[in-house]
Amino acid sequence: MYKSSLALAVALGVLAQQAGAAGFIEDSKLSLSSRTMYYDNDNREAHASASTNFKRPDQRETGQGFKLDYISGFTQGTVGFGVDAQALWGIHLDGGRGYHKSGFMPDATDGSSVNQWARFGANAKARFSKTEAHFGSALAPMLPILVSNDGRLLPQTFEGGTITSKEIDNLTINAGQLTHAMGRASSNRTGLSVAGATADSNKFRYGGLDYKLTPDLTLQYYYSNLEDFYKQHFLGATHVFKIADDQSFKTDLRYFDSSADGRNKKGGPGEYNFNNNGGYEKTDGKVDNKTWSAMFTYTLGGHALMVGHQQVSDDGGFVWLNQGNVVDSNGRGEGAGGASFYLFTDSMINQFAKAGENTTFGQYSYDFARLGVPGLKASVAYLRGDDVRYKSGQGTYNEWERDARIDYVIQEGPLKGLGASLRHGVYRGEGNEASADQDQTRLIFNYTYNFM
Repeated sequence: MYKSSLALAVALGVLAQQAGAAGFIEDSKLSLSSRTMYYDNDNREAHASASTNFKRPDQRETGQGFKLDYISGFTQGTVGFGVDAQALWGIHLDGGRGYHKSGFMPDATDGSSVNQWARFGANAKARFSKTEAHFGSALAPMLPILVSNDGRLLPQTFEGGTITSKEIDNLTINAGQLTHAMGRASSNRTGLSVAGATADSNKFRYGGLDYKLTPDLTLQYYYSNLEDFYKQHFLGATHVFKIADDQSFKTDLRYFDSSADGRNKKGGPGEYNFNNNGGYEKTDGKVDNKTWSAMFTYTLGGHALMVGHQQVSDDGGFVWLNQGNVVDSNGRGEGAGGASFYLFTDSMINQFAKAGENTTFGQYSYDFARLGVPGLKASVAYLRGDDVRYKSGQGTYNEWERDARIDYVIQEGPLKGLGASLRHGVYRGEGNEASADQDQTRLIFNYTYNFM
């Protein structure tokens, strides 16, 4: 990655002149994270192809991931400089011949999983007053209009530049431009795109603000533009009403307005199409969507009960940055797939984001620290989507998902910080355009060791 290497070289050149500057070394952090993951996806309605290897209906994989992070402090002076670096290494432990094709790992030449893959990323950074700028290939934004995915062995990262400013009290301003993505199961970088598209873009721009109007109320506005695909406006509001010391009621409101941009809007030769999540589209291949959601969470002691509803407009599906399953010239998957978005319906298996879909959802969670077992948490969630429009626009269908998980982090002793997570999801669709019925299980072990 030429640009990121150049950025790192420039940063190191500046830092070499200030090698003894207080803060750069003293505030540095170095950590090694380990993740072991078993992934089992039971495609209950799929059928194996007797004539083709690696086409069994189920996906079963086990892998080991390592992530080495170095985060420097800033040099002294009016403008402080620093550098962050990240090395990622994924190892295929086992999958069983024929159970690959989960997007869990990159493809080998014969269609099986590669034995291992790795990549390196780095960011140069600068700080002036309460404003920070980062430029490089190890960016992981967590914003309403872009959520970096960390749902497998290694995290998804991006290349580009970002700025975060907190110069005004209670106001955070974010802006940036991204040019490439590095998938969670890939050693390569790809252009930016949306799922189902056959072209990509190298320009995703965004800007937005988070304003804490009161200690309990935060308002948000963001704008993003994936050149030649879509423009998107986001409005959000969160409010927490404290009823008592261990009792509260939280309201979370989100609204997205997405429309076509550039080649997606104009059509004709060279147009960039969007398949609307495989669902209905008022205008073929065009982005045209409004989505709102409302969530309400009541917390009492260790108990938390959340209920909510989401409405996707009738003209087209919800859209988000998603590179999909890019393949190389030999038809091998490059591991670019896997993306997240800022809605609760981005669940373990399904997204509930097709045109016309009305989704009602709820979740109950409990923190066992209240029973004297700190570090142990459990939750169960249910989502049901109705009124999903068929591609023809004639008639609707529905789908549902049930997810459960239990997490535990050891709190004391030589294994302090070792975490385990067991997750199980069940998806069922009740229409001939619904996704195939699936039962999915994930078992994950996480551990991070801090060197400094």
